[in-house]
Amino acid sequence: MTRPVPGPQRDAERTRARLLEAAAAAIGEKGPEVSLDLVARRAGVSKGGLLHHFPSRDALLEALMRHLLAAFDTSVERELERAQAEDPTEADAPGRLTRAYVRAVFADLAEGDRAREQITLMGMIGASEAVSHVLRTDDESWRSRVAGDGLEPLRAELVMKAADGLTASLMWSRTPAREHVELRDLLLALTRSTGPVDPSA
Repeated sequence: MTRPVPGPQRDAERTRARLLEAAAAAIGEKGPEVSLDLVARRAGVSKGGLLHHFPSRDALLEALMRHLLAAFDTSVERELERAQAEDPTEADAPGRLTRAYVRAVFADLAEGDRAREQITLMGMIGASEAVSHVLRTDDESWRSRVAGDGLEPLRAELVMKAADGLTASLMWSRTPAREHVELRDLLLALTRSTGPVDPSA
């Protein structure tokens, strides 16, 4: 049985979420050097209230990046569950995590402007030294996770990096949605073999 979240804790979580949403909007307009006063006003809290949750701009930027990365992780988990529901053999099939990663990345394309805003935001705050270590840690975490995915590590990394690059490019192109599907399926096909990619093939 799930225990209910106490009122004060629930309110704090809502305030924190509101602050992150306000920060994302303000940074999208003003850049990562946006004032904390503006973020607090947009969230409808005092600056003191903001500093209670995020004691500095760096802390706010770091929390925002972690929030964006966690949202993507949730998307990957959703794709894992969907694939297993459609095909129970996916539960322990080699490459299942890499395939879920590809599907989650390409799913962002369907979100149009929102996806473009998010990738721009990640680029803006990711350049900050205070946040760059979060991205490095996330990258190391994914490397570790796919190391147990049953694929040759360089094959998995090639597929994931290609998915990231393709979708970032396609977000600003006029490429038909049909071609998005074809490119996604091409990357998924690379996960059906488990050995090293043969450049001479």
